[in-house]
Amino acid sequence: MDIFIQLVVNGLLLGGTLAIISVGLTLIFGIVRVVNFAHGEFLMVGMYAVYLLYKYSGMHPYVAVLPAIVILFIGGALMQRFIIQPLLSADPHIQIFATVGVSTALLNLALLVFGADVFSVKLNDVSSSTLKLGSLTVVSGQLITFCVSIVLMLLLNWFLHSTYLGRAVRATAQHRYAAQLMGVNVERIYIFAFGLGCACLGLASGLLLPQYPVFPTVGSFFVLTAFVIVVLGGLGSLSGAFLGSMIIGLVDSLAGYYIAPDLKEVVYFLIFIGILIVRPTGLLGLGRGSE
Repeated sequence: MDIFIQLVVNGLLLGGTLAIISVGLTLIFGIVRVVNFAHGEFLMVGMYAVYLLYKYSGMHPYVAVLPAIVILFIGGALMQRFIIQPLLSADPHIQIFATVGVSTALLNLALLVFGADVFSVKLNDVSSSTLKLGSLTVVSGQLITFCVSIVLMLLLNWFLHSTYLGRAVRATAQHRYAAQLMGVNVERIYIFAFGLGCACLGLASGLLLPQYPVFPTVGSFFVLTAFVIVVLGGLGSLSGAFLGSMIIGLVDSLAGYYIAPDLKEVVYFLIFIGILIVRPTGLLGLGRGSE
């Protein structure tokens, strides 16, 4: 029984990590209606930025989160303004090809600058320590990440429902042409939303670096699962992304122990397919908004 409880705790903590990444992805799709295949490479850029700040300025990764958020917000906003925005009236597959192009460019740029070497940070503080809670063992860094994911969800929900800019974002997501008629500058909302989605990766990068190494393909390690989570929870649904993250985290932990570590992806893909057969819009999805 103790092992089962430990596995559940581990799964929930992993879900918190995945939630921060998935929330950014679902924000971008839910508002801009673009599937960002460069999401993983933006995470990689953020982790390299945090690593360089740690190495050359001695900045703790948790402090380096702040400049990483700013860097990725600007990067996402620029990508939306100069790459995605001119293609908004084009076919969706053209937009997808554009994000794949950005992904390939960033990946190869990282290989050119850093090579294929693996970099990590060695910290002897709360981010890498463990806590004993009775018979349970919890990695402090994972617990901090889980708590931050909950705070992020609460802040985003407050922002989207209680501020003028947040309501403008929701209006644009629901019906961009009606939002334009109401005086909302849709192009600026798209730029802000894309930047905000990428800024979530800046937050994730500082929280992940004490736990995971950084290398050019690190983004694909997380983002493939994030795509499953976003579709499972419902495209464009923040609550769905969080719920999907918890489900995938639990399945990953339990299946990895009770079935086989090599088959855990198979298990959550089967659950993913089964849920979509029953509910094609995802667990909390409401369908595509009006254009």
